[in-house]
Amino acid sequence: MLIRFIWGFFLTLAISVHAMPTELTKALADFRADGPRGWAFTQSTSSASHSLVERYDPLIRAPFSWNLLTKDGRQPTEKEMNDYREKVSYRSNDGTASVKDQIIPETCKLVSETDENSVYEFKLKPGSEDDHTAEFMTALFTLHRPSGAITQVELGNTEPFSPMIAVQITEARTTMDYSIPTEECPSLLLGVHTKVRGRAFWLRSLDDDLYVKYSDHVDVKKVVAAKKATETP
Repeated sequence: MLIRFIWGFFLTLAISVHAMPTELTKALADFRADGPRGWAFTQSTSSASHSLVERYDPLIRAPFSWNLLTKDGRQPTEKEMNDYREKVSYRSNDGTASVKDQIIPETCKLVSETDENSVYEFKLKPGSEDDHTAEFMTALFTLHRPSGAITQVELGNTEPFSPMIAVQITEARTTMDYSIPTEECPSLLLGVHTKVRGRAFWLRSLDDDLYVKYSDHVDVKKVVAAKKATETP
């Protein structure tokens, strides 16, 4: 009887340690990695070698919903615009791919906690049959407790790995930041920073930093409503 009691106690403890709290479960259910639908925004991408400024407007039919404003700090040429239009015709903005779909819920671990934020860590399952990196990665979700929203997601490797022959990655980290929601505005994607450190064939450096900033958000539902109001006799 005593052994059964002790085993039951530790089993209950193990479940409580790895079970996701209700507030995190709800936050993840509402979370979209690319932000809420129905918002227009400007996307500014920069790295050491190039930069792009694009505008997305869901009111415009694809592929024209994406528009290239500048490339490397200048107006794009006609050929660059045509190439861009061809590429964005295959781009999806429906938010179907999300890191929350790769987390293993039972690996949930509370990393840190304050009155303002709680940070949880998850191990990841492969996103596809060709995904050979998930086993080396973890995901950190920062929950803003007062609003119940995810305000940061960080994917990072726990040890060096080789995604392919003769390629060694010592650091791979992506950080996504989101705004704190208000009564007037939901949580919006503000920026993404991807950092890679590694080498190919033991000689060529793969070190790179990619920054993506999101700005000038517009709720297109309000735009449509305002337009209808002015058209109403």
